[in-house]
Amino acid sequence: MNKFVVIGGVLLTVTIIGIAMVAFREAKGSAAVATYGATDQEKPQVKVAVNMKDFGEIAVSDVKTAEFVLENSGNKSLEVYGITSSCGCTFGEIEINDIKSPQFAMHAKSNWVGVVQKGNKALVRVTYKPSIMPVKGEVTRMVYVKTNDPNNPELTFSVKANVK
Repeated sequence: MNKFVVIGGVLLTVTIIGIAMVAFREAKGSAAVATYGATDQEKPQVKVAVNMKDFGEIAVSDVKTAEFVLENSGNKSLEVYGITSSCGCTFGEIEINDIKSPQFAMHAKSNWVGVVQKGNKALVRVTYKPSIMPVKGEVTRMVYVKTNDPNNPELTFSVKANVK
């Protein structure tokens, strides 16, 4: 009988640890940000003048980076987070006040949150490395950035190339 109690206790402990690990992993991938409603008078407001860059003809061995500017024209802090990409060959990075975020790729999960104060700008870098997922011909790759702007909850920055 004692043998079954010990085995049952071990199985229960392993199950609890497994559940805790799954819960921690999922919580780690979500960021806490300030939220606003679309009709709120005071809220962040993101402006992006250009969100697409055509690299033209490039070689599979090339590494190309495009830079895009986003601006917070609202009256509350703009928070950017949840950066991912459309492919394992494409990476996103944000620079705010000369401080760079980590580089994020497809399926990235992170608690990283960048804050763009009202009236300030941030730089979004999209890096395409075709050698990681070699294809030939016309390709378009994207980097996605979530924001707490209720009217623009997700931004898409695209790069296009003709890979030779």
